Amino acid sequence: MSDNELGLFLRTRREAVTPAQVGLPTGPRRRTPGLRRAELAMLAGVSVEYVTRLEQGRDRRPSPAVLSALADALQLSPAERVHLAVLSKWAHGGANCLGNAQPLREVRPTVRAILDHLEPAPAVVINHVTEVLAYTDGYRRLMAPAGLFAGPDTPADLARFVFCHPEAPTFYMDWEFVADQMVARLKDGPFRADAHIAALADELTVCVGAAFDQRLDTVPSLAAASGITRLAHPEAGPLRLAYEVFDLSVDDGQQLIVHLPADDATAAALDTLAGRRSGSLRAVPS
Repeated sequence: MSDNELGLFLRTRREAVTPAQVGLPTGPRRRTPGLRRAELAMLAGVSVEYVTRLEQGRDRRPSPAVLSALADALQLSPAERVHLAVLSKWAHGGANCLGNAQPLREVRPTVRAILDHLEPAPAVVINHVTEVLAYTDGYRRLMAPAGLFAGPDTPADLARFVFCHPEAPTFYMDWEFVADQMVARLKDGPFRADAHIAALADELTVCVGAAFDQRLDTVPSLAAASGITRLAHPEAGPLRLAYEVFDLSVDDGQQLIVHLPADDATAAALDTLAGRRSGSLRAVPS
């Protein structure tokens, strides 16, 4: 497992920025579409050697001014800038005040009321260890046929479902991307400094092996807050769902994930699945 999340994050973001995005010539002999270390160093006003040390984890104490310069050069979003600052703090021993606190499994009444208002859209509340805490009937109709809800004695858990359920790679049409996003979600924050996340990661390493373990070393710790999920639903057929992830109160340590149909065919299929008249759910404009 990588213990250099700051370096991994910087490297993956550098490789994701094209020269054209920052006003540099592409050139005919590039082995990667992203920026070279020398180009990032020039844009940020630091040495190539320093960028190399940061990416390799040999220097884990960049100053706020250097972090700001790197963020500007990499054209990071506000959320990515905050994440970069957090990673820098953890990289040089930022304190972990989690102690032995248990994952919060109680969902506030207001949040449950929000779920009621979201029906019939598939929506779910999870905690930071991806346990499913509350959901709409629409979410159960979406996920139960695939096997997420195994029974009253087996709590539903998204990470275990994605990596351990035999039907998950078929159910998620873009399983590789979904798996990457799940690892990014687990690695966000203190990761193994949280005993509960560490135990889950150890379990998945044993259960899944390389398909999980290799991602720990290569996937940066910032999951997408929105996107498209494609499902091969056992009853409704192919579905395209637009999702949004909302962080709840920091005291909750929970997230609300809402899915909406990304096209008219998916909207109609979800209505049929729910036994509702057509038009109960409208497709999100592309």
